[in-house]
Order: sequence, then C-alpha cells, then structure tokens
Amino acid sequence: MGNTPNIRFKGFTDDWEQRKFGDIGSIAMCKRIFKEQTSDEGEVPFYKIGTFGVEPDAFISKELFDEYKTKYPYPNKGDILISASGSIGRTVEFTGKDEYFQDSNIVWLKHGNEIDNSFLKVLYSIVEWSCEGSTIKRLYNDNFLKTEFMLPQIDEQIKLGTYFSNLDNLITLHQRKCDETKKLKKFMLQKMFPKKDAKKPEIRFAGFTDDWEQRKLVDVVDVRSGRDYKHLEEGDIPVYGTGGYMLSVNEALSDDEDAIGIGRKGTIDNPYILRAPFWTVDTLFYAVPRDKYDLNFVFDIFQNVNWKAKDESTGVPSLSKATINAVETLMPEYAEQKKIGEYFSYLDNFITLHQRKCDELKEFKKYMLQNMFPQKG
Repeated sequence: MGNTPNIRFKGFTDDWEQRKFGDIGSIAMCKRIFKEQTSDEGEVPFYKIGTFGVEPDAFISKELFDEYKTKYPYPNKGDILISASGSIGRTVEFTGKDEYFQDSNIVWLKHGNEIDNSFLKVLYSIVEWSCEGSTIKRLYNDNFLKTEFMLPQIDEQIKLGTYFSNLDNLITLHQRKCDETKKLKKFMLQKMFPKKDAKKPEIRFAGFTDDWEQRKLVDVVDVRSGRDYKHLEEGDIPVYGTGGYMLSVNEALSDDEDAIGIGRKGTIDNPYILRAPFWTVDTLFYAVPRDKYDLNFVFDIFQNVNWKAKDESTGVPSLSKATINAVETLMPEYAEQKKIGEYFSYLDNFITLHQRKCDELKEFKKYMLQNMFPQKG
C-alpha cells in the first residue's frame, strides 16, 4: 500500500498513515424499533435498509422519538450514516431532521476530531469491506472496526472531502436536470397528443386548430426488415440492434433515408431514431416515414404506443410488420407535425446532454478517486 497519492492539492507532502476504523472511533446505532411501535402514517420517518435515504419504511410517534433520542445513541448533524446490511457501504449524510434509523442495519462511526466527516464519506466508498452472509450481506461491527485505510492530516482530509462533495453535487445537478426533463417529456407526450376518442390534443402550438385525422401506421411508415451483417467487412457504417449500436461495417441497408428502429424480437418497446447511412440486424425493423410525415413526429408517435401490449409471443417478446402496420393513430397536418417533432427533439437533446455530462463526471470522479488516494502495492 503506497503512502502518498498520485495527485495532491498544493502544499501537502506528508505521508498518509495506515489506520483502522477501530483506532479512531466506535460504532453507534439507534435503539431497536419493533414493528408494533411503527405505523403507516405518523410524525417521524423511520428507515430500515431498502429505502434508506429515500422514502421511509414506516413512521414512529414524536413522543417515542423524543424519548429514544434523549435516552439512547442518536447521530449528530453531519454524521455519515452507512448501511451495514443489504447494500453495504451506501451512505447518507445526516441532516439533523427528525428521523429514526433501524439499529445494526444503519450505523455511524462515533469519532473525535481526528477524521473529517466529508472525507469519511468518500473513504467509505473506496475501502474494501469484509462482509458476511450468503443471501443478505452484513457488515458486522467487528469487521467494520478492523477495516484498514490510509489517512492524511486533517487539513488535507477537509480539502479532499470538499472537492468530492462538490463533484457529487455537480453529478446530482445534471442527473436531476435529466430526470426532470424526462418527466416533462412524459407529461407533454400525454398532453400534446389527442386522448382516446378526441380529435385534438389539450396543448397545441399557436395557429393550429384543425382536427387530427385517423391513420394506420401502414399509411405513415414503410416498415422494412433488418438483415444479417456477418458477410460484410469492417467499415464506418453503424450496425444497430434492439439494444442500440453494435459495430460498423462497409455497407448500408439505408443509404440516405433516416428511420425509426423498433424491435422485432427481444426489446420491442424501445424505439429510437436511426440516421442514415446505417444497417440493422434481423431482430430490428426500421420504419421509414412516407412523404409528408415528419421523422421526429413519427418517432413521438412510436413512443406513445404500448408495444408490450402488442407482443405476439409467449416466450421472447415479438412484433410483426402486420402488427405495426395495423396500429391506429391520429395525425395533424405536416406543419404541426414539424413543430411538435422539433419540440420533442429539443427535449431529447437536452436529456442526452445532461446524461452524457453526468456519465462523464462519474468517470472523472472514478479516475480522481484512484489518483487522489494511495493505491495498494
């Protein structure tokens, strides 16, 4: 185990010291709560394992909470609560709100000023825990306290803790933006397309008032079959399957016509846009919009269809061309299609942007964790 990391903040040169959690503190946990002491509704949220840090499993009375909080161990604001059962190592920083936690499943390290909580939270994510149990894993107190790690001076701990906390906040920000936009898209897909038995949507762009007209998808798209690619050579034409991009070859099934990919077998409910040139495998249909039908708008139509309900197999989910062609939908005039298609395309790009940023930051965090902490060997 090395004594210094590869990347350090300016001004820090001292070796890190090998320690155990038992050297710097002890395990604390709340007093046990029994099922008969909980209710489905109440004043104080109670957490067990699965919903730790998200939604409470149950509630306890304020009276019981006040009694137990006063008489028995209870975390201080800023303490890092850690799951010792199930999802081992999952952490939540205690905010100081009135909440209660199941004993032995959710614990915290009771410690002095030798270690900083923001650093401790990062440390929990990289140490190698020794867990026991076959079905439900458990981190026992003794194993917890024997776990070894490298510890720098407190000033460097605070710098590191703050750095990774800011990085986590940035990741959370982009993930939240991504999730919020997905919710908005789902809502708008319901509102900007007519409900059953209606001829007009609830929300429209200004200037459009005409009824939408009934169509079958056979009138809207030409559904074509994918083919095997194994006879082709390596190239720069992307090959797509039901799960997305697979590899690149030297020929295209569609040279200049964009389309919508929809699964024939396997994943049948995840349509996506295919930009020409491309090749699709035999488990993926590609639907080319006919004249006067906008690609982005037709993609929105495909996203609004409950494809799982049209599964024709008792085994691997399957669709046929006939099933796709028979789907009935309502279509507006081309100008309105274009407007709606552009709007949802913008939302999709916004979602992709934030998801990509989130993924990049997670990779960057992983790299920095490897280089800002001493590595074994």
